[in-house]
Amino acid sequence: MKKALRIFTNKFLISIIVFIVWMMYFDQNDYFTMQQKRKDLKALKDKVAYLNTETKNMQTELADIMTKPQKLEQLARESYYMKRDNEDIYVIEKK
Repeated sequence: MKKALRIFTNKFLISIIVFIVWMMYFDQNDYFTMQQKRKDLKALKDKVAYLNTETKNMQTELADIMTKPQKLEQLARESYYMKRDNEDIYVIEKK
């Protein structure tokens, strides 16, 4: 019993416990803040990966538009409602 009491009243052990509790709950960079920052970092990395794939897709689409006249005509017809002289265009909007 005396040995257990002596271990728990050791000033170094108490200091270490107080330090750990302080760092876990009261410090500016506590455990919960770091977990939130890790979560935010993962979300940002996922967003960067998504945007990189979108950039690659857009680059391939741009290369197709620059090299293939059919793709350029398709883009002009769909986005800018361009038409040939003998055609009529009907725009149907979804509700």
